[in-house]
Amino acid sequence: MSDPVYTIDPDSLLIPASSARKAAEPFAADYQSQQPYPHGCFDNFLPPEILERVREELQQLPEAETSFDRAQEKLKTSYIPERLPQYTRNLFYALNSRPFIAFLEELTGIDGLIPDPYFSGAGIHVVANGGHLDIHADFNHHGKMNVERRLNVLIYLNKDWQEDWGGSFEIWDKNMEGKVKSFVPLFNRMVCFNTTSDSWHGNPGTVANPNGDPRMSIALYYYTASWDETRKSHSTLFKPRPGSADERDKMEARHATMRNILPPFVYRRVAHRLRRLGI
Repeated sequence: MSDPVYTIDPDSLLIPASSARKAAEPFAADYQSQQPYPHGCFDNFLPPEILERVREELQQLPEAETSFDRAQEKLKTSYIPERLPQYTRNLFYALNSRPFIAFLEELTGIDGLIPDPYFSGAGIHVVANGGHLDIHADFNHHGKMNVERRLNVLIYLNKDWQEDWGGSFEIWDKNMEGKVKSFVPLFNRMVCFNTTSDSWHGNPGTVANPNGDPRMSIALYYYTASWDETRKSHSTLFKPRPGSADERDKMEARHATMRNILPPFVYRRVAHRLRRLGI
């Protein structure tokens, strides 16, 4: 097997920033030229023993921080790093550190990337059998830090996953007319992509692992200090695939209406309560 793309030490989870940047150089031009938006898929991304240790730790999970079981996000749960076992938690910190930021900046050409110490929406993501995540564009603004979301990193933890088990990550064109690419969520495969308000993606194929195992991934998001008050923030935007049974996101439509008619401070208070109730 070839050397890992990102050769981090399995015990210390450390790598010099200069080595991290150099590791991205062979892939940068291809990544930045991809359509409909820059993206890349990297197999054998980390030394495999790192993810083996993570899988071992995740055999027992705490209660999930967030759970979704609606038409657009079915049987999906997520777990923030602070409540996960130590080695897994430390891996998240390593992927938020200066060396990994250097790798991502070299790969993407985006300067000044900012990690999220709050891991908002990030962590370990689990989609159970029967679940899926419809095609969407991600929220674009981190309100607490007032920064713009620019980049997603997904690292898959699924051993011997088969394409016909569903759960493949899909990239769709900007007009939502057709699927451009699809990636099976294989163990130690990393998918990275730039995020915009029309970078449509998701894993809409229903998970159906005959062994009953869920689809699991590490998810991290990165930002830049490029947000300004001329921009309009939005939460996750779902769009149905043409010719599919995907449902329109009525919850987001309600929130869009409220944003237009309520004063901002009133909307923020009402929206926070409604989202906690899944309304």
